[in-house]
Amino acid sequence: MSSNPHIGSSFSDFLKEEGLYDEVTAHAIKRVLAWQIEQAMKSQGLTKVEMAKRMKTSRAQLDRLLDPDNDKVQLDTIQRAATALGRRLHLALA
Repeated sequence: MSSNPHIGSSFSDFLKEEGLYDEVTAHAIKRVLAWQIEQAMKSQGLTKVEMAKRMKTSRAQLDRLLDPDNDKVQLDTIQRAATALGRRLHLALA
């Protein structure tokens, strides 16, 4: 019999037990959002300069939004990015 308390538990359970679940989840969500925005920009042939203009923000602000390691982004910034790309932002609590 193994003495490892994590055997048989899920990765989510492990993260919760270690107190890391919220942080890891927030980081993963931000990485996915940054990737989705970049992919939409590529598919529309948008440069960062044009995207920043559409969002009525600075290039530096857009760079922070697209930085997958920066999870300090405001909801209104994500909303402006979605609108600039002709997309809608959907949020849900599960």
